[in-house]
Amino acid sequence: MLKNYLKIAIRNLSRHPTYSFLNISGLAIGMAASILILLWVQNELSYDRFNANADQIYRITVVASDQFKAATNPAGMPAGLQAAMPEIRNTVRVSHPVETLFEKGDIQFVEKKGFYADSTLLDIFSFPLIKGDRRTALQRPDGILITEEMASRYFGHSNALGKTLKKDNGELVKVTGVLANIPATSSLQFDYILPMSAVARTVDELKNSVWDKFNFYSYVQLDKNFVPGRPNLDAFDRKMTQIYQRHIPRDKLKADFFLQPLTSIHLHSDGLQVDLPGHGNSQYVSIFFIVAVFILLVACINFMNLATARSARRAKEVGLRKVVGAVRGQLIGQFLGESLLISFLALVLAIVIVSLSLPAFNILAEKELHLHFSDGKFWLSLIGVAALTGLLAGSYPALYLSGFQPVKVLKGRLKSMGGNLAFRNGLVITQFVLSIVLLTGTVVVYNQLKFIQHRNPGFTKANLLYMPMTGEIWGRQVALRDELSRNPLTSNYTIVGELPVNLISGNVDGKWPGKDPNTQIVIPGMNVSESFIDVFRMRILAGRGFSTAFKTDSNNFIVNETMMRTMGMTLNNVVGQPLSWNGQDGKVIGVVQDFNFKPIQQAIEPLVLKINRYGGNVVVRAPEGRTEATIGAMEAISRKLNPSFPFTYNFLDQDLANLYKGERQMSGIFNLFAGLALLISCLGLYGLSAYLAQERTREIGVRKVLGASVFNIVYLLSTGFTRLVLVSIVIAIPLAVVAINRFLEGYAYHIRVNWWILPLVALAALVVAWLTVSYESLKAAMKNPTKSLKSE
Repeated sequence: MLKNYLKIAIRNLSRHPTYSFLNISGLAIGMAASILILLWVQNELSYDRFNANADQIYRITVVASDQFKAATNPAGMPAGLQAAMPEIRNTVRVSHPVETLFEKGDIQFVEKKGFYADSTLLDIFSFPLIKGDRRTALQRPDGILITEEMASRYFGHSNALGKTLKKDNGELVKVTGVLANIPATSSLQFDYILPMSAVARTVDELKNSVWDKFNFYSYVQLDKNFVPGRPNLDAFDRKMTQIYQRHIPRDKLKADFFLQPLTSIHLHSDGLQVDLPGHGNSQYVSIFFIVAVFILLVACINFMNLATARSARRAKEVGLRKVVGAVRGQLIGQFLGESLLISFLALVLAIVIVSLSLPAFNILAEKELHLHFSDGKFWLSLIGVAALTGLLAGSYPALYLSGFQPVKVLKGRLKSMGGNLAFRNGLVITQFVLSIVLLTGTVVVYNQLKFIQHRNPGFTKANLLYMPMTGEIWGRQVALRDELSRNPLTSNYTIVGELPVNLISGNVDGKWPGKDPNTQIVIPGMNVSESFIDVFRMRILAGRGFSTAFKTDSNNFIVNETMMRTMGMTLNNVVGQPLSWNGQDGKVIGVVQDFNFKPIQQAIEPLVLKINRYGGNVVVRAPEGRTEATIGAMEAISRKLNPSFPFTYNFLDQDLANLYKGERQMSGIFNLFAGLALLISCLGLYGLSAYLAQERTREIGVRKVLGASVFNIVYLLSTGFTRLVLVSIVIAIPLAVVAINRFLEGYAYHIRVNWWILPLVALAALVVAWLTVSYESLKAAMKNPTKSLKSE
């Protein structure tokens, strides 16, 4: 019996190649798109799970006020907590990322991906160590732990263990361990680790185990007996906060501390400031998972539509089988078997499509996704998807076809079965609802990304280059200023301690007249030189900017509009008001127009500007059209004053663009799959229109003989589909509005949706549907009626 069913299924596929092609290709494209998305989703969900103790590792986060939540902790906190809380088995502190110049003979690089970390790093995390001893690799103050990739840069193929590198043109550090390259799915990404003990005697926070400055990322490994349920974690969080409060004076920062599971860091760090870069977004994962389900659903709907539309062709077969004794269960099994066969053929084609398109998809998503053909779970997942798709797509056709009554079928009374048509129409409507929602989402995501890229951040970002003040430049700042001022290419410069890209510093000790002593506000600050306002082309709304003509400016402040409002003042009375911030007493001399100094997802916060006494980055506004010449001039100055360090520079607008890499990836992926969803819908619509045009061939012939024009025939065949798409539009628009609003809620600054976009997208979908249907309609309308009527 199974052999017979298989023969019939293969015969049906071969006898109707167009139908088979549309069914298999539609399912294959849907499966391929879904597999690609699910590979991406799986990758996003797998972050940090390679660690053997991943379920026991947590990061400590802090909430200092409603607007300030951070991923950093005080230097003294981990050891203090471990001493007081037996639930903590181990802790490790990791510094902010550091840039270091390393040299081996003639080989010299500024390595930008590095940290200082406690010696317990390899006890907690499972980074694979190729060479060295995990227990001692980070115990030597003059040691360094490097990755395999970094080892090859300096030592080639030779063994790097025990060899030395010159650090920052000074001390030598010894390679105490070589790690395998850090997995792409690690939230900690680095090329080298320096031991915390190397700076423990010089950094005050480490030397004195300070509790009131938040400059380290702290991880704790909890005991295996600790049950990580919500009640236990809540109690743990409260205990951490109580211990913190015992270590600081009452007038210091009031804060609450929370454990964040290691495995949730990558996707659930939204709103956490002072965090490491490279995290994902749980909203995007949810959106793309839904898109994958939508696309697979659209592909299944195609199959159902075409199968039920062709029901008349299988009706006599069903009638005859029932007459000779076939029961409904056997027929359902037969049709589901055919559906599964088509589904597995589509799976084979889908795997080929995914294999060919994966390199391009990896470029688009900036991932390293792979098809794990040797993994049994991978094959089980694919087989499961194919089986589910086959059963879902074939369920209604199987139930519908197997329900035919032999008497009606063999007498040719199939026209009365209206349930088939109603169901098909419902499927077409569902298809286009999903496609219109996805297309609308594509337009909104694209416009939001465009808004981010072109939004005025409050300063002119074009032509701004910056050069970090590394090495000997720190001690030659007077000479640096002279050199920069002398050259017309670099004379329009300023020196800032921090770049206004993703500012991480902040203080809570701001004081001004009328401030509520019980109010705690985290106020970021920037150290800038006198020319900062002019170089960045910002607007002073009241008072003035810093000036070398006023020596007292070294103690004064400029505030932004938000800070002015926070102080409860206006442009008319804020200038001249006393202000104390970060241990410095002075007065407000000016108000600068609000500008973004953090990603656009975050609302602009209060900001204090003060005179830069230390250095940091030289920012130069290059003359229009002279960027290359300006870079050359900056390089000449760097080589003259800092000959031992390689010259490095970057563009500020590129740094700003890098903040929104996730949005760019999402936009590209969303565009691709929304287009595929519409393509699959059109494949189904084309197949349905072709079949129905064929079914009405004789009717069309009669109408042409009676004088109907080509336009009349096309109109006749297109009207039904047009109604269905119009119904889809009515349903899709409110769903799209809800989805758009949910997406834009994640941005403090976002586009104002022009609601004419909705009917425009709907019209585009309608036009595409017309074009799809019109081809077969025109073909049928232009056919010679004598050929279709000659058998009558």
